[in-house]
Amino acid sequence: QIQLVESGGGLVQPGGSLTLSCAASTRTFANYAIGWFRQAPGKEREFVAAVSRTSTDTCYGDSVKGRFTTTRDNAKNTLSLQMNSLQPEDTALYYCAAKYTSSGTVYLTAPSYPDWGQGTQVTVSS
Repeated sequence: QIQLVESGGGLVQPGGSLTLSCAASTRTFANYAIGWFRQAPGKEREFVAAVSRTSTDTCYGDSVKGRFTTTRDNAKNTLSLQMNSLQPEDTALYYCAAKYTSSGTVYLTAPSYPDWGQGTQVTVSS
């Protein structure tokens, strides 16, 4: 089993940057595909990014492509989401999620992930 804790959220001005972190408590982090999702009030949970077990594959949602970058460090059991050129529409609660898998693929849908963190709030406002 894996536990996930997100951190790094906060208030940032439009055009600014923020880096989110996700710390995982497991001895087998390299066996998990990881995803980032976000949910704004009154909206459905949205796919942000995903990375495969060994970082050989990454994928980004259309709304963040070119602005967000996710990386993982399997030796430290951590994942990061670098967010640049933030806009008010990026305001949401951001979650990391994990799926135990032997596959090297990425997973793009929320139901694919059985394990979730509590989320960290990102607010983009002037």
